[in-house]
Amino acid sequence: MAAKLGGKTGGKYNIGQNADINVTPFVDIMLVLLIIFMVTIPPATISIKIDLPPPTPGAAPPRPPPFIDILPGGHVFYNGAPTSLPTLGDDIASRIGSPDPTGQVILIHCRVDVRYEEFMNVVNQLQSDGYYKVALILENAS
Repeated sequence: MAAKLGGKTGGKYNIGQNADINVTPFVDIMLVLLIIFMVTIPPATISIKIDLPPPTPGAAPPRPPPFIDILPGGHVFYNGAPTSLPTLGDDIASRIGSPDPTGQVILIHCRVDVRYEEFMNVVNQLQSDGYYKVALILENAS
């Protein structure tokens, strides 16, 4: 590629203006950035050694979390068995084997056609029994 030099307009040495982009400085900067990234990425990928406890053979598998299903009309099921609001806390405590409800997560599945009042009655009963960690299971309507 030949270089064009700017000069006076008109006359016998009129070459025109130089409108080409000089990419050499851009390539130099990109190569420097590439080298910087190649030098800094290996220290960023160093793994951290974690000492995990060994698996215990014959250990019981973890229990599934408590699951409450609310149907229209105020019908409440706990892990597939029918229950009522006053006995819901006792049913959960007897199934999980721990009377302390502070760390227990309760899963609630509520159908679309259940009234909000029925849902809130279950949530309020859980709170009055001490179960504050509630997770809602949502399903896509389509």
